Amino acid sequence: MSLKGKTIFITGASRGIGLAIGQRCARDGANIVIAAKSDQPDPRLEGTIHTAAESIEAAGGQALAVKCDIRDEAAVEAAVEAAVDRFGGIDAVINNASAIFPRGTADVPMKRYDLMHQVNGRGTFLTTQKCLPHLMKAENPHIIALAPPLDMRGMWFGPHVAYTSAKYQMSLCILGWGEEFKGKIAANAIWPRTAVATAAISNVLAGEEAMKNCRKPEILADTAYKVLLKPASEFTGNFLIDDSFLWDEGERDLDQYSYDPDIELLPDFFVPEEPPAPPGVKIMNLAPEH
Repeated sequence: MSLKGKTIFITGASRGIGLAIGQRCARDGANIVIAAKSDQPDPRLEGTIHTAAESIEAAGGQALAVKCDIRDEAAVEAAVEAAVDRFGGIDAVINNASAIFPRGTADVPMKRYDLMHQVNGRGTFLTTQKCLPHLMKAENPHIIALAPPLDMRGMWFGPHVAYTSAKYQMSLCILGWGEEFKGKIAANAIWPRTAVATAAISNVLAGEEAMKNCRKPEILADTAYKVLLKPASEFTGNFLIDDSFLWDEGERDLDQYSYDPDIELLPDFFVPEEPPAPPGVKIMNLAPEH
């Protein structure tokens, strides 16, 4: 199995997890559509759609850099059209772009609330909808979202109801699409057990120091890659935790995704008790002491 010649449309692929997924698929010779807003350098953020395209082609794939704000319907339509004009179709869409602001209700400005809901839920729906006619024509079409399992306990909502509800919109899309397109297009969600070293960690959540307690984006890249190789008619409607899925797929060297295998890893939001972490994975205990 290979992704050679397949066209993968990835939102937010100018850096971080989206870029890592693109680079992994490019190693097979895939065509990667980098749909993101960053077309000019920003001192706060590493990478642009153009530097991403260079790294995709260096990895062995073909790249199309498209400036695209997934909140803008016309921009998404134009990006999809450009992808089809360049590569002839779309075989998979990776809904990676996401906005995060995990704060309590009183501390969330409405512009932040609107951004999270417009990017996470609406952007995922919009991007997939515009790719849909081309996915329907593909040989083994996949929809993937970077979205958590749907666990409706209050413990996930209480600390940041605005962020949780926005993120779960992506999960609800996968739940629905897994049923709507069953047997035709695969729809699956992937989610990290631990925090992943991205700009969100260093700039928004925990600061640069916490990066050593994160895994590398490559763990989600390998997860997405293996999902894309699955038969779309059979493997759908799943909410996958990265390390458990890779373990079940036969990967035993999970230490390769850590910056330091001896350091405990920072747990991510929304991770349920099942499936448990594979053997040897060290997760920090953040539960309050009583």
